[in-house]
Order: sequence, then C-alpha cells, then structure tokens
Amino acid sequence: MLSCEQYPIMIINKIKVFLQNIWKNNLITNIILETCKELDIILIQQSLKFFIYSIPSLSNANSNRLIEVPNHPGWLTFSRSSSNNEDYLCMVSYINICLSCFQFALCKDVFNHRNISCFSFFNNGNVYFMINIYSDNKQFVWKYLKDTEVNIHNILIMTDNFNIRDSIWDSSYFFHLAHSDILFDISLSSPLL
Repeated sequence: MLSCEQYPIMIINKIKVFLQNIWKNNLITNIILETCKELDIILIQQSLKFFIYSIPSLSNANSNRLIEVPNHPGWLTFSRSSSNNEDYLCMVSYINICLSCFQFALCKDVFNHRNISCFSFFNNGNVYFMINIYSDNKQFVWKYLKDTEVNIHNILIMTDNFNIRDSIWDSSYFFHLAHSDILFDISLSSPLL
C-alpha cells in the first residue's frame, strides 16, 4: 500500500491496480472494497447503481430517488453520472484514500463516452493518466476511440474487458476479427501509450 508520506516523489512504479468485471453484482464490489485494502486502485466494470433513499420534492409528488454506486470510507469513488435513470453504470474507479494527496480526478473532458473512464493524478510535477474501457459485444467503444482524436501523454495503463475473441490470442478460436485490428491501431499508433 502506498501513501503520500512513504512515496512523496514517485509512485508510478509501485501502484497496485486491480480490474474486475462484476457482472452487475454489487456484492462483489463491496467484498473487494472491504477485503482488498492493500490495493491502490480498483477498476470495476459493469457496476450497478442502487437506490439509497427518496428525496422529498415540491415539484414531484412521488419524490426523487437518490441512486448511487457503492461507496466505502476507505476509497475515493469516481464514476460518470448517467444522463438518464438507467440502473446500469459501466465503470467505477476506486482510489485508496491513502493516495488522496496525489489529486486524482475523473477526466470527463478527455473522453465523452459512458464506456470509457479516464482519470488523472499528479506526481513529481507531472500529470499521469489511467484509462479503463468496457467493450460490450457490439464494440461501439472501439469505433468511438478510432474516430476520436485525443492527444494525451503519460498514460500509465489502459485496461479493458475487450470482449473480442480472436485467433491472435486464443489458439482455440479460428477467426481474426476487424475489431482486433482497430484495437491494435489505437494502442500502437496513438500518442496515448
């Protein structure tokens, strides 16, 4: 576990990152947050928002519902707010509270896509980025990334639940897909990495 006092100069070689697709089961998120306190960053995919309580409203007789992702006092929580009342939220990022001095921030201005979570932090006078991507079976996120021109540097990690089967990395699968080529183009030719 890192802390600002232990590593005031450079933390990027020591960050412990954990990625998990929870398949819309927030119990898994709660277990991870409670039991994996030695981790620095937890990236959750396919998270669910859940009802917390009703908020009285003068304009809505039925009240407004407060819906939120799982939180934990030991973790900073970063997620995009959805523009509608969907219970399904693709990604939530948790930063161990011990790293709060590195000024982590969700960068919604870099990628405007519900399946891409980009956040930054400061260390040793530089800004670093981490990107978490969720690709559903329709692969729309890859088209978005291919068509979006972003010029950011100092990306430490780009993670994904690719949902792409391909003979390149799975010898039991006999086909090569165009989505794999897009993935390689983005990761190899982009200034992102």
